[in-house]
Formats: sequence, structure tokens, C-alpha cells
Amino acid sequence: MADDEQPPAAPAPATQSLRTRRRRLSPVLTVILVTQLVVAILTAGTVYVVVRQLDDELGPGLAIPHSGDDKPEADGPKEPLNILVMGSDDRSCAGCGIDGESGGGGSDVTMLLHVSADRQEAYGVSLPRDAIVDRPDCVDHEGEEIPGEDAVLFNTAFAVGGPLCTVQLVETLTGVFVDHFIVLDFRGFKEMVDAVDGVQVCIPKEVRDEKHDIFLDAGTQELTGAQALDYVRERYTLSVTGDIGRMKRQQAFVASMINKLLSANTLSQPTKVRNFLQAVVGSIQVDDELDRVKDLADLAMQFRETGLSDIKFITVPIEDYALDANRLQWTADADRLWQRIIADAPLGRGFSDSSISAAKPPSSQSPTPTAGATASVEQEQERADAQAAGLCA
Repeated sequence: MADDEQPPAAPAPATQSLRTRRRRLSPVLTVILVTQLVVAILTAGTVYVVVRQLDDELGPGLAIPHSGDDKPEADGPKEPLNILVMGSDDRSCAGCGIDGESGGGGSDVTMLLHVSADRQEAYGVSLPRDAIVDRPDCVDHEGEEIPGEDAVLFNTAFAVGGPLCTVQLVETLTGVFVDHFIVLDFRGFKEMVDAVDGVQVCIPKEVRDEKHDIFLDAGTQELTGAQALDYVRERYTLSVTGDIGRMKRQQAFVASMINKLLSANTLSQPTKVRNFLQAVVGSIQVDDELDRVKDLADLAMQFRETGLSDIKFITVPIEDYALDANRLQWTADADRLWQRIIADAPLGRGFSDSSISAAKPPSSQSPTPTAGATASVEQEQERADAQAAGLCA
């Protein structure tokens, strides 16, 4: 499909409403990640006891009061899936007091993950927390209606109404039906990284941020859980573009973690897989159709054909907010992206050119060009973008 082509028309609305669903899960990778890992456990042997133990750690799910129409009816045996993944910055949970700060309660990371109906492609779209939006009325988990507000930060929806209001906000702004939501806290993120013995990144320069207690060495390295949390949160030293660069590093980290999780070194070790799953289910919130490990396992079986090269991450098209250069807003191109998701269309070159792939995450220093070799304009731009985001180029 050419970049200027319109994606195929969305399927006709379903005649019967679908049951709403929702609950707690894991990071941006959960559905791809957790599900694949459940498959590993299921094929390893000790499953029954493990699943029963993990089920006890999952809490009840929340049903989403959808903001728009029912989900369009699928043409084939499977339907496309849209999962909203949120990272909570709440410091009150056990193990979440990471920096001496109090409060929090907002959504530090939000990503909309689209999985194609044929399970051949998955892409995550980062939604900046500092983008200015018109927040609609919404209903929280207690059934209380939260009045909407114009020209507010995107992550205020989570602060005033939790994940349910954030889902309703995304559905209203994009027209995309959200099938599931996942919330992960700081502790869960750290424990997931430690469960797989660290995740590799490449840091272009040393970080010594005393104010936020973040200290990272330069170079290619395996980060522990606590270091990884510092890495994905840091936004003053590494990224000249602030939160924009931070989102890029979050995407790169998630891609690197997926790469490691699906490697033989992880999947061949049942203890690692179990520890990872335990870290996930103990620190997540999901919808009411994903609140049993068996539900995750059933979903997992659908991802056997999704290769690493088919998993990509991008940022919603954004620009400076007209009334405040320190804030952002979605551009008109965002509408084309939502239409692709609604139509279950591929990203297309216009969006995928700037994507980060799970097959080749930017987690190491790029090789030095051969003497006399001249980098193309595209390569130079890629290097400049990586450096602006705080990634090795």
C-alpha cells in the first residue's frame, strides 16, 4: 500500500454487542511477551501446578465502559486486537518508592499495541503523557462519572479516573476499540528485568543526575531491574528532546527485552520463565477476560507465528503545542494512523521508516564505518535521531 493510499475501509459494526473486558498485566510487551512465555511454560511440563499458583496472585478484572460503538465484526476466525498498556508512577505500592518522592498516581508510560487478525504483525504506538488533549467525561472503576475537561495533559485521565478513564479517552480520541488494558507498576517492571537476568542497552554518555538519583555508565551493558527503571525514566541528560527521546528509549528497551525473552537462553530455562511470569502477575492489573493465567495461555498460542521482525514500535505523530512550546499535540497525520489500526492495515512505509524493531533493537554501539565510506543522507538522519533520543548511533 502506498503511503498516500487510504487504508481499507473498516468492517461493518457488529450487530450484537461484545462483552466488555479488562484487568491488570505487564509492560508494554505483555500480550506479546507474557503470552509467549506462558507458551514456553506450557510446553515445559510443570505447568499445572505453576498455573494454579500464579492464578492465586491475579486479582479480579475490570470491565471497560466503552466510549463508542461495539467492536466491528471480524471477517475471519480471528479478530485484530488492540491493547492499551500503561505504566503507573504510583509510589505508594510495595517496592515502588524508588526515588524518595511521594504521590504519583499518573500514567508514566502509555502505549497502544495493535496485533493484526492474522497474528503476522504487531506494532506499539507510544502516546506522550504531556500531549494536550480534550478529555471527555468518563466512568471510573467505582462507576462514578468523572467530568471531562478541555486542553489538559493526556495523563490526567489516569490521575483522575485510573485505567478505565484512560481507555475511554483513547477510544474517544482515536475511534479505536480497545480490547484489553494492562497496567504495570515500578516494582513489577524491576522484577521482570531481574527475572531474565537483565536487559542489554547502549548508553551513549554517562548519566550523573543527583537530583533524581539516577547514575548510569556509558556504553553497551546489561541493566538490572533498578538500573533499567532509571534508564527508561531519565529525561534530562540523555534526551535533548526530553520526553520525546525518553519514549524512543522506552521503545528500544521494550524491543530489547522482547528479543531476550524470546531467545533460546531464556525460553529454555523454565525457572527464568516462571520467575518472569510471577513478576508480571504479582504487579499488574488487567481486564476481566485476562484475569486467569489460562486466559493468557489461550491468547499466547495465537502468537506462535509472530516473528521478531514483525514487532515494531513508533510514536504517534506529534508537534509542539501552539500555546506552550513545552507541551505537545498530535498532528493531523495521527488520524491516518488510527484509520490504519481500525482497518487492521500494516503501518505503511510512512510510519514504519522511523520504527524500532524487536528483531534489531538499538541496544549496542553501531560499528564504525569503513574508512573512506560515506554515510547516506538517510543513515546520517538515523544517527542524528538516535543521538537526540539518547540512543547509541
